[in-house]
Amino acid sequence: MAVRDALLALLTTGPAYGFQLHGALETRTGGRRRVNVGQTYATIERATKGGLIESAGTTADGLPLHQLTKAGREAVEAWLGGADAPGADPWDETIDRVLVVASLPGLDPSAVLAAERHRWDARRLAAESTAAELSSETASGGAAAELLRLAIAADAARAVAAIDWLDVVTRAVTSGPPLSFAPNEQRPRRGRRPGSAAVAAQESAIA
Repeated sequence: MAVRDALLALLTTGPAYGFQLHGALETRTGGRRRVNVGQTYATIERATKGGLIESAGTTADGLPLHQLTKAGREAVEAWLGGADAPGADPWDETIDRVLVVASLPGLDPSAVLAAERHRWDARRLAAESTAAELSSETASGGAAAELLRLAIAADAARAVAAIDWLDVVTRAVTSGPPLSFAPNEQRPRRGRRPGSAAVAAQESAIA
């Protein structure tokens, strides 16, 4: 997953400070995405320089707040709409996109779930079609042909697994307890991780 896209999505709930976004990234992906705090702040800084994030003032105790720009909101919409980060694994992108959108208050995950299911069903059909063609064309193609067939079979199997998981999430969203929750306003004393001078310096530099 592009950490940037998830962090931008987290800002759809309103302005937030860096360490708040850092903790939310792990929590809202079910613990899948644990990045070091320096990476979080570096990502915020790049997004700010890129015109996706702008200053939203400071907290009462002086921590810089960040908010989305118009371009940032458009980037979030593109990611939630299925635009994977360059070079990212589609399966990882699907999991993180679904978990993040399901956890954010004010967003409806049903459209994202439906779109993801449609994409994985298309991938499944494409893989199965290619596998069928190979079976008839390369029946005596040797080891290389067999390895290719097995690789395509893996693509089809992953697509099936993805669809099954999306169905599980859909049931959880529609019939289980709410998965969304408000941003965590609790933070370490004085708004930063104790002893984290580097984090404080990065916060000030981004402001």
